[in-house]
Amino acid sequence: MAALDDPQTRTALAAHRAGALRWLGGGALAVVLGCVAGAAVVRIARDGGERAPFAGLVVVALVAGGVVGVVVGVGALLRTRRWTRALAGTGWRAGVLRVAGPATLQVEPVGYDDLTDEPVRLRLQSTAIWRTRAVQRLDGAEVRCAEVSPREWLLTADGAGTVYGARVATR
Repeated sequence: MAALDDPQTRTALAAHRAGALRWLGGGALAVVLGCVAGAAVVRIARDGGERAPFAGLVVVALVAGGVVGVVVGVGALLRTRRWTRALAGTGWRAGVLRVAGPATLQVEPVGYDDLTDEPVRLRLQSTAIWRTRAVQRLDGAEVRCAEVSPREWLLTADGAGTVYGARVATR
């Protein structure tokens, strides 16, 4: 059965997509707000009004932060789209998650034998502290993982409500 056929997978991908849209929308809103504020500051200065302290810095921060938010949102949307296509052609593999470091993971497949089997060693892609901690809380829990490319895997667990991206650890 393809991983995408699982209702929990669809819900997790929808949650990931919603987060991406929040980043995209928030970034676009910040850029628009920065442009409007910039136009207001220019108008006030042109009309000989009192200069607003740090107004230029606020405008630059809004526009720069907004552009970053838009880039993050677009990247997350593209990643969700890529993951959705990949999960349509692969199934979930059950295993036990072991946390080996702050973002270093290994998944021991069902029936894992320490002497003969090799675990899947992964490095969490997310740099968000809350996502890293959420994965760390799954230490020792049964997870589902799927290989979406030769270098990239997805992890989820019952009740997680999202998918976590991880790359194959090189060492």
